[in-house]
Amino acid sequence: MPRILFVYTSTDKTLTGAQTGWYLPEAAHPYYVLAPHHTIDFASPNGPNPPVDESSVQSFKDDESVKFLSGDETVREKFATAKKLSQVNVNEYDAVFYVGGHGPVLDLATDPVNIKLASDFYRSGKVTSAVCHGPAALVGVTTADGKSIFAGKTATGFSDVEEEQIGKVKDIPFLLEDRIVALGGKYEKAAPWGAKVVVDGKLITGQNPASAKGVGEAILKALA
Repeated sequence: MPRILFVYTSTDKTLTGAQTGWYLPEAAHPYYVLAPHHTIDFASPNGPNPPVDESSVQSFKDDESVKFLSGDETVREKFATAKKLSQVNVNEYDAVFYVGGHGPVLDLATDPVNIKLASDFYRSGKVTSAVCHGPAALVGVTTADGKSIFAGKTATGFSDVEEEQIGKVKDIPFLLEDRIVALGGKYEKAAPWGAKVVVDGKLITGQNPASAKGVGEAILKALA
């Protein structure tokens, strides 16, 4: 059975001091698409029990999100035993998926351990995927010849206008849409809060919370 690594942020504060973390539906929705078919492990820079964005818990009360957070013993065990990124062996996995939330922009984007890990996944020809702010974890990732994995690739992620609408521009060090474009990516987006999933080779990205299930489905298809 193919094995997928879900990577979470370990950051719980933004630049303004607001609470943050990983975004609930962006983990829950892909998880329940993939878990029946694949083995899934969790990891974060600091290991067990990465912080959840409390606003996402309040905003998303759908059955899958509620179950994922508090009703699923398997998920609880995965969080309790989450690996540190430094403990991950890329050879054990077929795909990596970066959960969104503002956290990845603050830690994973510049974490050298993460950058090497994701680069190894991508260079090995393995599915490298992310949703919402999750693609921020890939902005330092390069191909074997040192180019950004976004260069010449079509991709998406949380849009500038969505960031402006939620009033979080000052909470993060860069805007994801702008960074993908600056790295040579061909950025695509739906209207604000609409679902958008982009598949370009082994790179799979989703725009926002509404896109999370679709990213899970795209990973499932890519691994079939």
